[in-house]
Amino acid sequence: MEMKSLYLLVPLAPLVGAIIAGLFCRIIPRWVAHTATIAGVAIAFVASCIIFKDVLAGNTFNGPVYQWLTSGDYKFEVGFLIDALTATMMIVVTSVSLMVHVYTIGYMQEDPGYNRFFSYISLFTFSMLMLVMSNNFMQLFFGWEAVGLVSYLLIGFWYTRPTAIFANMKAFLVNRVGDFGFILGIGFILAYFGTLDYKTVFEHAPEFAKTTVNLWGAAEWSLMTVTCILLFIGAMGKSAQVPLHVWLPDSMEGPTPISALIHAATMVTAGIFMVARMSPLFELSDTALSFVIVIGAITALFMGFLGIIQNDIKRVVAYSTLSQLGYMTVALGASAYGVAIFHLMTHAFFKALLFLGAGSVIIGMHHDQDIRNMGGLRKYMPITWITSLVGSLALIGTPFFAGFYSKDSIIEAVKFSNIPGSGFAYAAVLAGVFVTAFYSFRMYFLVFHGEERFGKAHDGHGHGAHDDHGADAHEGDHDDEEVSPDHHHGLAPGQKPHESPWVVTLPLVMLAIPSVIVGFIGIGPMLFGDYFKGVIAVNAEAHPAMATLAEHFHGATAMAVHALSTAPFWLAFAGVALSWFFYMKRPDIPAAIKARFEWLYTVLDNKYYFDKFNEAFFAGGARKLGTGLWKGGDVAVIDGVMVNGSAKMVGWIASIVRFFQTGHIYSYAFTMIIGLVMLLTFWVVRA
Repeated sequence: MEMKSLYLLVPLAPLVGAIIAGLFCRIIPRWVAHTATIAGVAIAFVASCIIFKDVLAGNTFNGPVYQWLTSGDYKFEVGFLIDALTATMMIVVTSVSLMVHVYTIGYMQEDPGYNRFFSYISLFTFSMLMLVMSNNFMQLFFGWEAVGLVSYLLIGFWYTRPTAIFANMKAFLVNRVGDFGFILGIGFILAYFGTLDYKTVFEHAPEFAKTTVNLWGAAEWSLMTVTCILLFIGAMGKSAQVPLHVWLPDSMEGPTPISALIHAATMVTAGIFMVARMSPLFELSDTALSFVIVIGAITALFMGFLGIIQNDIKRVVAYSTLSQLGYMTVALGASAYGVAIFHLMTHAFFKALLFLGAGSVIIGMHHDQDIRNMGGLRKYMPITWITSLVGSLALIGTPFFAGFYSKDSIIEAVKFSNIPGSGFAYAAVLAGVFVTAFYSFRMYFLVFHGEERFGKAHDGHGHGAHDDHGADAHEGDHDDEEVSPDHHHGLAPGQKPHESPWVVTLPLVMLAIPSVIVGFIGIGPMLFGDYFKGVIAVNAEAHPAMATLAEHFHGATAMAVHALSTAPFWLAFAGVALSWFFYMKRPDIPAAIKARFEWLYTVLDNKYYFDKFNEAFFAGGARKLGTGLWKGGDVAVIDGVMVNGSAKMVGWIASIVRFFQTGHIYSYAFTMIIGLVMLLTFWVVRA
């Protein structure tokens, strides 16, 4: 009973903080708002640590907390499933959220929406915890939709800025596309299994392995394949996989703390977590796994290419998030679910670190985000510099850093996978190593090293963040008037950058520590121990990737030493070396390449034309359909035929009747005589 109360405390503590900061945001002072929300998330973090320790001791929990609805034989309950996977996610979500909450005090100090912002991020934390702790599909869907709703509020936090409103609507609509597939998948489960409880569904799943469904025509489809692909379409929306990835770069319109929260530890990892949780279902369909691995491989490689040409500091990090989510998805497709969750965990720390580091640079640069206007910041912002370097080294998979253990394990798992499409995926993730190292260190060198390019009068070449659709150029200085898109902040001539206050740098240091050590500590038990035993199901005979991986593992130290002679390490090294040569020694070469391959640059700059296609085909198609229904249905049929047509008919009848209704007595008398003559004629003829 005591532990059950602790389970309830984890999601409810941030919810209470969100209510205090949200309902009373106009009357309470700022310190009350941030104290209430930070206390709520801190309580959730401490409780999560206690629960994590309890789970390691072998105590798990799976049961209902509250019955929400009964409909016939179906029960809809709020319940918790506390096991190794849940406990891991709880630690990651609450720890990163806590760091983001503390960081926000410094980042949003000048913003009039300070209390409202704290309310939103605390509510976001509650939603994510409800998602990861659920033991049934209904609660999973509640958390799924709640994080979508709160992300909409956060991305459009500066609601007077047109670009922010466009970005949050885009995120909301793209996620609805994925969620339509997701709810159809849940519908299939309810229809065939008769329950939404995970445990019951997973136990009975093998019985439905050979079941087929008739969707249209005479074709029979495997129930498991259809259900898993529909569930994964939900994950494609949330975890930003091609082609439902288009919302994530634009979501940089929100303040930097939510970029770290949404794109590091929480919302975008919800899809990865969900597929790992559904491993007993996905293991029954090779077709679904093949679909997952190919989509992940495309995302990992092609989104990485887009990071190379970005000039907005936050957008570079955003595209690296897309690429890393592709890596996690590839691991899921290779049946290496544990590796995907391991990379999710390591990535949460170093990606949150990189986003918050980018935010610290933006503060130091007085809200200029264009990396072409930076350079040499190392001596002005030493803490931001060293922590950003740690994050970058972890991201590219430097041996002994957290990202190395998870990223290399993904590459090896794909190599040993026998799923159709794994060959393409292996080539993609290997090439992605070089690309990631190149764009990560391009940003690092341009920001922290080389000549100082700030405080100069801006020419047409690079003039602040609004070169790249205007993300964040007004952070912390937002007022309630509409912001002109071409207006930006930045250092005045002669002004120097400065290190951020301690509430900003402390979270950077706290996130840098796990970015170094968490991989070394976690790889043994999480991937090759009993950590996920009974939680993640893998059919080792059909999908041998993890079993083969285990045979090659001889400890964390040996793995790091061995990596020095492997392709991923040298590809990463080559990426760093090339970016150093291009941007530190010979900046004329990238300019020459750009001029020579202008067509390729245009394709990348237009993000493979996904946005233009969506705007022309889906948005344009919807507008044309709406116009057609308006002109054809509303104007022509309803107004033209039914409303105006009935009026015209009455008028036409009236115009005929008008000939007889003259108002003259002699006219009526003549009509009566005519009528009398006709009647007499009729009678005479009848007679």
